[in-house]
Amino acid sequence: MNITDRDSNPIDAEVLPLLLEARQYPPGHHKRKQCLSKIIRIIQKSKKLWYEHTPYYEDALQLTWLYFCQNICEEGTGKQFDPDRSSIITWLNQYLKWRLRDFQISKAQYHARFCFPISSTGANQACDAMANLAAPPDIPPILEVTRHWVETDPTGELRGLHILNRPDVNCQVLLLKRIFSDMQWDQISQEFDLPISTLSSFFQRRCMPVVKKFGEQQGFLDHKHP
Repeated sequence: MNITDRDSNPIDAEVLPLLLEARQYPPGHHKRKQCLSKIIRIIQKSKKLWYEHTPYYEDALQLTWLYFCQNICEEGTGKQFDPDRSSIITWLNQYLKWRLRDFQISKAQYHARFCFPISSTGANQACDAMANLAAPPDIPPILEVTRHWVETDPTGELRGLHILNRPDVNCQVLLLKRIFSDMQWDQISQEFDLPISTLSSFFQRRCMPVVKKFGEQQGFLDHKHP
């Protein structure tokens, strides 16, 4: 079924011509970046992305936009987006919900392990992160820039953030495996012989804030103001 045959989702009808054009250009090409920028603005304007008031929503959304950049035009960490099988909103929301579930499970496991009560109040509610992704006329090559930063770790900050007594399990390693290789937590747990709750909790508390800070510095995310 061709996406243009769908009369129930006007967003896809807007996205398809831009997607087809973007796929004509190689990664990093300014024409591709322009097309992706327009697609992102369409998605943000639609307000159709899944949203929930959780303190880790913004982290999950950042991972979702990285997934978008990795797989929208070609097969990257997952299968290439196929507009004949799914709408783009369904595709992104499915991934976003899975990442939110990862964080939810991680939080539950962490609190269960250390016997802390999980409170539905008192946590900082996430802002509507759909508005936090900057979309300038030429959107920066988010994936390429972020991957290069993680791989090179120019300041050594990512390697310096590691699980206690395990310098081999640091933010650089976990970001490369979890985001850019899309390994599952059970695989990473087996590789390093550490509980999933320990790994995912460390990833959420220590690694993701650094990623968000980098995204803000690069203009991928808007700075929050109190």
